[in-house]
Amino acid sequence: MGNKQEQEELLLNHSKNSRKGGLITMPFIIVNESCEKLASYGLLPNMIIYLTTFYHMEAASASVLIALWTALSNGLGLFGAFLSDSYLGRFRAVAIGTISSLIGTSILWLTTMMPQLRPLPCGQHQHVCDGTTAAQLAILLCSLGLMSIGTGFNRPCSIAFGADQLENKENPDNERLIDSYFNWYYASVGVSLVLAVTVIVYIQDHFGWKIGFGVPTLLMLISVSIFLIGSPLYIKAKTRGSLFTGLFQVAVAAFKKRHINVESNYIADCYYKEPESNLLEPSADFRCLNRACIIEDPRMELKPDGEVSDPWNLCCVEQVELMKCFLRVLPMWSTCLILLVAVGQTFSIFQMMTMDRHIFSLFEIPAGSFGIISLIAWTLWVALYDRALVPLLSRYTGHPTGLSPVSRMGISLILGCMATALQAITETIRRNKAINAGFEDDPNAVLNMSWMWLVPQFALYGVAEAFNVVGQIEFIYSLFPKSMSSFASAMYTFGLAIASLISSFLVSMVDKVTSSGGNTSWLASNINRGHLDYFYWLLTFLSFINLLYFMAIYRFTEHHHDGRSSLYHEAEE
Repeated sequence: MGNKQEQEELLLNHSKNSRKGGLITMPFIIVNESCEKLASYGLLPNMIIYLTTFYHMEAASASVLIALWTALSNGLGLFGAFLSDSYLGRFRAVAIGTISSLIGTSILWLTTMMPQLRPLPCGQHQHVCDGTTAAQLAILLCSLGLMSIGTGFNRPCSIAFGADQLENKENPDNERLIDSYFNWYYASVGVSLVLAVTVIVYIQDHFGWKIGFGVPTLLMLISVSIFLIGSPLYIKAKTRGSLFTGLFQVAVAAFKKRHINVESNYIADCYYKEPESNLLEPSADFRCLNRACIIEDPRMELKPDGEVSDPWNLCCVEQVELMKCFLRVLPMWSTCLILLVAVGQTFSIFQMMTMDRHIFSLFEIPAGSFGIISLIAWTLWVALYDRALVPLLSRYTGHPTGLSPVSRMGISLILGCMATALQAITETIRRNKAINAGFEDDPNAVLNMSWMWLVPQFALYGVAEAFNVVGQIEFIYSLFPKSMSSFASAMYTFGLAIASLISSFLVSMVDKVTSSGGNTSWLASNINRGHLDYFYWLLTFLSFINLLYFMAIYRFTEHHHDGRSSLYHEAEE
């Protein structure tokens, strides 16, 4: 209780001592992010149902479209961060993002309000429904694209923009102040995610799409309004350049100087170093990149004050080492992609719709809300691991966090294999029950099969994600300097984008190959005639191959798993 009051007093004092920024800006920023999360994550669970029902898409096509939408949203996060850091600034980036999301959700809501914006409903005895026109599809894609742009600008910049409001190096308790902000920020995000997959999905199921999509639109309107109202109070930091620009500069400079023989021994004075940096020379691995920081002609490449004349022709040692850190991370980072592909599949909602989802015959769980199981499993496992298992495991492993980051990543892949195998077994049982009950041609029939069959696989996915996310971010963080710690979360977001692209390609190929020759696709909209279980077995096989790949990567890169490089350790000391 005393600590809480102390933190509140700390926040209040900081706010009073600043003309702009401080505690008074926090409600505007946190409400903005919470409403954005509620709107975007509330639209995602049932989107495949909306596309197959109102746009008459096949299940595979709808899944591919959602995967591409997710990939674009996550991929644009890196682009949004780059524009924010280099040109726009975080305030403009967040403002553009929330306004873009508002326009996108408004257009999507209009597709429910105006029948002209979507295909005509299927007739009662109509076997072939009217297809989507080019104009209707363009409007749908426009709404999804605008929401992706909004996500790409808002999510990577919102949390950093909030930290800008509290940054005060003269305050000795500044670090505690920002830690308190992060705790409240992530708590609000967690609450928003829970409400999104429960309340918003429930509204869509019980009150229809007009209200179900209207609520997210209203939330985005609140988000934009609240954020802009707080504009006069914000600290709007100037742009300082982007990390990604520096990485590109290293690649370009090394290519321009490809004629330099890196096998020769160069003394430390031959390398360009920032005045404040303690990194005197680059490391020996990825030696070809060392060309980027070798000074060939000081008169041409350096200004009289010692600054670089052209950063695309000469880079500092620290930039080169950051590029090497990025390359060291890539192999181990890539091992998590197949797990993210499996976790991100949207076909399970069709399974849920055919199961008995009642609790004590009083309440029926919306099919789109089953993601809450993974979220609960994630939360409970993180709490259990942190409070109970870390002290126990650290006695045996000698590692302060119980298990090393790489060990946790490996465990996540094993759990992922188990979850996909369990998913395949459950679908085999469900499909056989449907066929034996005479529902082969009725994919909407509800079986005498409880929703509890799906709990173990969702719980396993939740624990696997918890191991994977924390382990991966800690692993990346351990290889980069502390000043670049935000790069770890950016890499995870980029992984989500790549996994979504892989998922869209995999679903397209499986649908195309298995439907050739007039056969029924494994991923048919009628899952009782399709073979979703075969698709899950394919994912299990890919997950197992990926586990072997992880073991090989660990074997050949083991010397990089001992934490932050000694070069950076010395520099930070």
